[in-house]
Amino acid sequence: MTIFAQTDAAISCVDYRCTARLHERPFTECHERHSVSYVRKGSFGYRVRGEAFVLVAGSTLVGHAGDEYMCTHEHVCGDECLSFQFAPDVAESIGARKEVWLSRGVPPLPQLMVLGELAQAALGGSSDVGVDEAGLSFAARFVEVVTGRPPRAADPAPRDRRRAVETALWLDERANEAIDLAAAARHAGLSAFHFLRVFERVVGVTPHQYLVRARLRRAARLLAADLRPITDVAFDAGFGDLSNFVRSFRRAAGVSPRRFRQAARGERKIYQERLAASS
Repeated sequence: MTIFAQTDAAISCVDYRCTARLHERPFTECHERHSVSYVRKGSFGYRVRGEAFVLVAGSTLVGHAGDEYMCTHEHVCGDECLSFQFAPDVAESIGARKEVWLSRGVPPLPQLMVLGELAQAALGGSSDVGVDEAGLSFAARFVEVVTGRPPRAADPAPRDRRRAVETALWLDERANEAIDLAAAARHAGLSAFHFLRVFERVVGVTPHQYLVRARLRRAARLLAADLRPITDVAFDAGFGDLSNFVRSFRRAAGVSPRRFRQAARGERKIYQERLAASS
């Protein structure tokens, strides 16, 4: 069962919650895209290309576009996976070697598990990293681990630096709009994978982090400047969900939006009390 799906031409994120019963008869499926899927709960069997793998919590399922496979439930049932699926050009930019995307199961590896949990936090809204950004980071780390290839840390070319800065300004102007990694990368004229790395290296944060912080800056300005309802402030600043706005604002400011507004209007004791509590 699919709980959440974020679909884009370049990157898709799908949150799978399997409801198959124990020993339920498996059926043949097909990988439509190259993919890496983080198993965050449960266990299941994965049969592909004449091989059989057992995946447990922390494992990674690798899928090659066009490969047929079956998932089995011979021991337990009730697994959950977070799957990242990539268009051919994105997959090639992450790892061009064909064997990288060979369909298989990868055992729990700490280098991948920590990023898998980051992706889960991004999905749940408790991280300001974008879900698509977390997926690319997870896939890139997977390629580094299985190939032994260290990450490239070369300085971006001047043209790419300019693109990153121009895109940052573009994001700032449109912070109240729904913009994902693929849209920002298209504006920059770069692949999503290359853009993410260039932007983070030049600006110091990921594109989504920059976008969230631009929205927080706009929200703080609105809270201090007028008395419109906090719900309106959240949506005007670009947050599509009130609870996400309140959580993000409190994490950044140390107080709720309502308390921030009170402090902006002269109630200094709010921050004085907070400073006293932290000393």
